Amino acid sequence: MFKGKILLITGGTGSFGNAVLRRFLDTEIKEIRIFSRDELKQDDMRKKYNNAKLKFYLGDVRDINSISDAVKNVDFVFHAAALKQVPVCEFYPMQAVATNIIGTENVLNASIQAKVGKVIVLSTDKAVYPINAMGMSKAMMERVALSKSRHLEDTIISCTRYGNVMASRGSVIPVFIEQLKRNKPLSITNPEMTRFMMSLDDAVDLVLFAFKNAQNGDIFVQKAPASTVKLLAKTLKNIFKKPNHEIKIIGTRHGEKLYETLLTKEEMVKAIDMNRYYRIPIDNRDLNYEIYEDIGEDDITNAEEYHSHNTYRLNEHELKGMLLNLYEIQDDLKEIGVLE
Repeated sequence: MFKGKILLITGGTGSFGNAVLRRFLDTEIKEIRIFSRDELKQDDMRKKYNNAKLKFYLGDVRDINSISDAVKNVDFVFHAAALKQVPVCEFYPMQAVATNIIGTENVLNASIQAKVGKVIVLSTDKAVYPINAMGMSKAMMERVALSKSRHLEDTIISCTRYGNVMASRGSVIPVFIEQLKRNKPLSITNPEMTRFMMSLDDAVDLVLFAFKNAQNGDIFVQKAPASTVKLLAKTLKNIFKKPNHEIKIIGTRHGEKLYETLLTKEEMVKAIDMNRYYRIPIDNRDLNYEIYEDIGEDDITNAEEYHSHNTYRLNEHELKGMLLNLYEIQDDLKEIGVLE
């Protein structure tokens, strides 16, 4: 479906953008446009890949004019640009609003105006029952996307929602690895916290599945296993041949949850099971609420949300296998001589 097509990735210099490039550069795709505000990372990426299919657009999702230039003649958009750090968004919530909500609306408006075929908006488990500014802004981002998707003919807008992407920039795994390499204690907030575990390749698979199957307003979620932070730290210590490395419990950070939720009770009731994935179709009710005043939904009362405490729990052997498959961890192990 991407043969001869043009793909735009917002926030494309990040972990997700690099995973997409690994998957797509050697295919028959016509062009991949990287849109971001960081000219240094763009230059690094340009030198790293040195590929004529790769085009770079400097801009910010907060500036609709810069997006409008980037989406001309584009067939598909991956919208990955976002502020993702929970503590930072707690201190600067309006920055999260400006990028995650208003920036997303800019991307969608520009894409609709340019008649882009499909737009996939990347969301997060933190958007479900949000308790922090980052999650709240992502929840509103989803609502903006679903609102824009109604009654469109030329453009399909859909969301993907995923949990912890292992080894992605800003996640806990690179932090633990850096602490191991520098012989500093592993800083754990709460050992019993659970997080969904999926690789960057899994995240790309989820987006591709959405591109192939999405109808307007769909949300797609991958069924993912989970691990406690305690087990993650122990497994990384063993992988890096430092089983006795010190762990320091620092306490829960601003806005952190004990576990993350990928599907609410309400969503589980209407979710369509598609083997590896759930598809949540859009709620197409309008503002005429009268017909719902007297009739509730018993199914919602009896439903159970889908979260990292009740999904499949990885054991150490399974988690080790997932970690050793990550390019980033392989590179780190080669750097310290554990792998050749």
